Amino acid sequence: MSCGCKTSGDSAHSCGPKKGPSGCENVNTCGNSYKLSVFDWLSNINNPTPNRCDFVEVRFKNDRKSFYKNVSNIPLHIGSVVTVESSPGHDVGVVSLTGELVKIQMKNKKFSEESSLKIYRQANQKDLEVWQEARKKEDNVKLEARKIARKLSLEMKITDVEYQGDASKVTFYYTADNRVDFRQLIKDYAAAFRTKIDMKQIGFRQEAAKVGGIGSCGRELCCSTWLTDFRSVNTNVARYQQLSINPQKLAGQCGKLKCCLNYELDSYLDALSNFPSSSTTLETEKGRAFCIKIDVFKKKMWFAYVESSIAWYDFDIDLVKKLISKNKRGEKILPLEELKQTEAPLQSIDLIQENSVDRFEKRKSKNRAQNKKNIPEQKKDRPERPQNPSTKQNTNHKPQKPQQARAQVEKIEPNADSEKKTNPPKKKFKKKFPPKKDKNA
Repeated sequence: MSCGCKTSGDSAHSCGPKKGPSGCENVNTCGNSYKLSVFDWLSNINNPTPNRCDFVEVRFKNDRKSFYKNVSNIPLHIGSVVTVESSPGHDVGVVSLTGELVKIQMKNKKFSEESSLKIYRQANQKDLEVWQEARKKEDNVKLEARKIARKLSLEMKITDVEYQGDASKVTFYYTADNRVDFRQLIKDYAAAFRTKIDMKQIGFRQEAAKVGGIGSCGRELCCSTWLTDFRSVNTNVARYQQLSINPQKLAGQCGKLKCCLNYELDSYLDALSNFPSSSTTLETEKGRAFCIKIDVFKKKMWFAYVESSIAWYDFDIDLVKKLISKNKRGEKILPLEELKQTEAPLQSIDLIQENSVDRFEKRKSKNRAQNKKNIPEQKKDRPERPQNPSTKQNTNHKPQKPQQARAQVEKIEPNADSEKKTNPPKKKFKKKFPPKKDKNA
């Protein structure tokens, strides 16, 4: 099985047979170990200060991480499997970060050094065997836990199960819309699984981070790969970016608004700071006009009359600011259609055509039409070949009667009489039908 985790300066490697507790390459520590990995960009930099960081970051299943103190000064590196303190017993995890970068992470997450637990040792062979056996039972335990919760008719969903490294405790992660009374549920779980039970409620975003998946962009979910903090996303973010409020397009795998809507929000807010307010109204000679649409990229605002909002007129924001200043002085501006005519012509039509999907088909059709027009001109330039008067045909004549055609042939061909005698024209015979009989006879 291939492992996706990477150490600083090392490429991806596959998990081989168990040779010892030295790291990921010697033991199968996979199981979403690639999630939320941090690149140690200070690994090749010598620390000028003599103070050494005694803390390391340890990653457990999925996105659960914590900081532990290396009391015994064990030589650890990224990927080392360690046995750490827990309550009760001990837990097994993988070192995900070491060095000075751990201090920065602790400061960002506001982790207090007083409440930190310690590292016992590097995981030995027995610790690894117990840990791996416990990890293999998690899927079956999750299915059985869902059946028990369904029998008790509880409105909750068991999303993930995590065994502690020594298999002395199992944590059930669940999602629920309302508060759940799971006192009887814990008793049934303790009787079924014969271990200490811990219930932990998580949100729908945390559920998507644990389960993982592919987003609408075609890449893995941000919450399951690198996003550690979940900021609130509301519909105003979509309105600032001129997006239609469509829940099917704006919602992610978790059913909530996509976290990526916050990525470009600052850029849109900076661009909108130069725009007049979207509630701007213009007093024209024809009536009042209001802003109906804003185009951030082209820096335009679309206006329409209050009485008839069928026709929209787009103007640059510089012109709109001038019109607003005129209204503030108590002057009414020209109607929108006249302002649009007097405005300097822009090449907006060409831009729309270049961005359209069928722009290549239109160009092909135009080229074909031009080629058809140029065909007769090319023929005119060519020299005409001499033709025999007998084989020359007039293409621009109407269909003639047989007598007129014969007269023309007599004019052109002097030996037409001899041909008449040798090849006399065939006579046309009309088919005669018997006379109709009277019915009264």
